[in-house]
Amino acid sequence: MPRPPFDYSLYLVTDQGLCRRGRLVDVIAQAIDGGVSVVQLREKQLATRDFVRLARQVRELIKPRNVPLFINDRVDVALAAEADGIHVGQEDMEVMDVRKLVGDTMAVGLSVNTEADVLEANQLPVDYLGLGPIFPTSTKADAKTPLGCQELRRLRSLTEHPLVAIGSLTMDNAAEVVRAGADGLAVVSAICATEDPRAAAAELKRCIEAARTS
Repeated sequence: MPRPPFDYSLYLVTDQGLCRRGRLVDVIAQAIDGGVSVVQLREKQLATRDFVRLARQVRELIKPRNVPLFINDRVDVALAAEADGIHVGQEDMEVMDVRKLVGDTMAVGLSVNTEADVLEANQLPVDYLGLGPIFPTSTKADAKTPLGCQELRRLRSLTEHPLVAIGSLTMDNAAEVVRAGADGLAVVSAICATEDPRAAAAELKRCIEAARTS
């Protein structure tokens, strides 16, 4: 059974340490109510067993809402939790090895930062590219030099893969990033660190839709 296409427009990347309003699962539920279309669990501090437990709990929560669950880095956790996708970085497992392990039914995303990364990804069995950071970010310790919207626009012209932009994306710059060519926005603190995740997601979704029609 082939993997379905996903709506990457508002892509939540989780960080339990940033959540102000209760448990992570509650923040995720509120964010989905506000319009989040993909949830990626990026919980690098969790032990494997705890990560799998959390992933299964989140999958049970979001499956009835028709929102896909992606796992960051951990192919083993993605397989154990029967996730919909896996996202890997340039220093993680090679995409070809990931694809062999997960088969054709799970989506695979790859982080890219440079022209060389994008051109190489064009030859790989990936479903989308996570491009960034667009702006300086504090939620990823090893983040590379920010690209800005001009470089995003240039890199957009080099690939047909969906591009999900990441890196300090907010309501103030969301429209600009979409107009520069991003198919989706990946956000962490813009939702997780807010007092009202539902309202934050809804406003980001509004910004994305407005930019697409302007």
